[in-house]
Amino acid sequence: MPDIQKQEGQPGIAKAALFGLCPQCGAKTLFAGPARFSERCSSCGLDFSAFNVGDGPAALLTLVIGALIIIFALILDSAVRPPFWVHVVIWVPVTIAMTVYALRVSKAALLAAEHYNRAHEAGRDDVL
Repeated sequence: MPDIQKQEGQPGIAKAALFGLCPQCGAKTLFAGPARFSERCSSCGLDFSAFNVGDGPAALLTLVIGALIIIFALILDSAVRPPFWVHVVIWVPVTIAMTVYALRVSKAALLAAEHYNRAHEAGRDDVL
């Protein structure tokens, strides 16, 4: 396991993920859209497109957030019995907001972890 030493000005993985910070310089330049990375950091020039985060977190987040929304909706329904349209008005925006924010945080955490661990795709030189 490589010895990971955080350099001056680098935010931790959690801080970079929660606030969309560049893992190298700490500038708030990681995202260009709600859950889309910028091409590169406008402050230090780190190329975000070189990292392979993918959509791995999306499936897990969909399952977890879906389960939470169903639990909360059932609790609300058993407590007050609102009409169906109230559920739609409440849970559709909450689901969208939770999914986008969780996807944003999880993708940023994966990118920051790749940067700190100097992760890269295996090649011929990496074979034992």
